[in-house]
Amino acid sequence: QLQLVESGGGLVQPGGSLRLSCVASGDTLSYYSIGWFRQAPGKGREGLACISGQGGTAMYADSVKGRFTISRDNSKNMAYLQMNVLKPEDTADYYCAASMVLCGSSAWSRDAMDYWGKGTLVTVAS
Repeated sequence: QLQLVESGGGLVQPGGSLRLSCVASGDTLSYYSIGWFRQAPGKGREGLACISGQGGTAMYADSVKGRFTISRDNSKNMAYLQMNVLKPEDTADYYCAASMVLCGSSAWSRDAMDYWGKGTLVTVAS
């Protein structure tokens, strides 16, 4: 069973940057596509980005395209989300998730995730 733990959240000013990390244990991360999601207060969980097991495919939601970058280091069982030009509307709990479904396939969705981390809070405010 895969366990995921996010870190790197915190308070940042508008226009700033943060890098979120997701460390996996219990299984080999390269078997899974990884997704990053977020959930703001009172809103549903939104998919932001995903990356395939070997990193060859990465996809982004329009809301973060050009500002966020997903990456992974399978040798360390880690995944990352680099977030730049942060805006107040980026404030949310951020989650990493893992799935055997291929990132970018028609089956990729929030409901297809097999494992979730517990989240890390990102607050963008001046």
